[in-house]
Amino acid sequence: MWVQIQDRLIAALRRCCQTLPDGRRGKNTTYAMADFALAAFAPFFMQSPSFLAHQRHLATGHGRSNCQTLFGISKIPGEGQVRAMLDPIDPALFYPMFADIVAELKQCGGLESMRVLDGNVLIAWDGTEYHCSGEVSCPNCSHRKRGKTKIEYFHTMLAATVVAPGHNRAVPLEPEFIRPQDGHDKQDCESRAVRRWLVAHGARYAGLKPVYLGDDLFSRQPICQAVLDASAHFLFVCKPDSHPAIEEFRAGIGLDELTRKVRRGKQWTTYRYQWLCDVPLRGDAKAITVNWLMIEILDADGDVTYRNSFITDLPVSRDNVADLAACGRARWKVENEGFNTLKTKGYHLEHNFGHGQQNLSTVLATLNLLAFACHTVCDLGGKAWKAARRALVTRRGFFHAMWTLTAYLVFPSWDDLLGTLAFTRPPPLGP
Repeated sequence: MWVQIQDRLIAALRRCCQTLPDGRRGKNTTYAMADFALAAFAPFFMQSPSFLAHQRHLATGHGRSNCQTLFGISKIPGEGQVRAMLDPIDPALFYPMFADIVAELKQCGGLESMRVLDGNVLIAWDGTEYHCSGEVSCPNCSHRKRGKTKIEYFHTMLAATVVAPGHNRAVPLEPEFIRPQDGHDKQDCESRAVRRWLVAHGARYAGLKPVYLGDDLFSRQPICQAVLDASAHFLFVCKPDSHPAIEEFRAGIGLDELTRKVRRGKQWTTYRYQWLCDVPLRGDAKAITVNWLMIEILDADGDVTYRNSFITDLPVSRDNVADLAACGRARWKVENEGFNTLKTKGYHLEHNFGHGQQNLSTVLATLNLLAFACHTVCDLGGKAWKAARRALVTRRGFFHAMWTLTAYLVFPSWDDLLGTLAFTRPPPLGP
């Protein structure tokens, strides 16, 4: 599977050279630019902690040969060259790769295990910061004051991630970067970013029957209406304090209720659900109506250990309220299976691989997300990849073994490398 993804990736990266002025493209036009982009992607795919560490890895043993056979790099550029050449590239040029990855996920059957409700796919939105510095900045940085005089510069992105309740994988989609926008005096925000994301990508994913998840920030009429206009559904957290119109509307109304008891070990846990349909989202004549639901979890002593409420345009009934609540709670997976993995499990998202003065920071973040997405699809549908992962037991052990083997041996293809990692094929005898 990775071979098909790799072919599409290389083709997309080679297209990037068309954005550079002739004076910067050099003699080896198309293939040279692909080398720069692939050289930036390879450290993220191989879980390298830094460009410099990856370059040193290539400079010893057979790393350079493996970059040719495994990543299709014809000539290895230096780390400074990579940063300089990728800085003017628009990260949106890599976005078609995310759709290709979803297509691979559908083809291998991995997407079916993530469908919920009536065949819908959950896409969770959330913002995350991936760069922060008091000194390093660029024109695309946001900024904030720290104390009386100190200014802190940072980069944030809105992440869109395919998730599912009870599923331990998350598939990142195209990000939307939160940065200064032309014609706006105020700093950019998640609310504007999510609407830009829908305009850019909503139509592409409409065929997945998406249900968009998000925290209370998204449960406002402009965003809800934008989701509906994109032929999709929403299921957003709805806090009582920020939605007085809903609280006032349901006051004094006898709510439908469902209670279920679940035994966990020796203890009984009670799940209590309430819901109300056709509730005005806000207190004016132009308010859209939504369906409201609430979940409470009580321990064996009757104490509430969890409570949350949501709004949705999907119908809510006794038959599906528990499933809807479980889907609403799955939005946390964008943080647990998404951001936590990207920041603490080898992708080093918050590490400054290179900041640049134009787009370098966003380009590298995009390539990092693409590496994570490729790994996730291979985890879900790649037979050889999954066999190697099982043989090496842990994620860290898998990538450490990959890193070590490619330092000393040349592998003609990914099938050869994965077969060796899975202990089903002997390593090559020589370069």
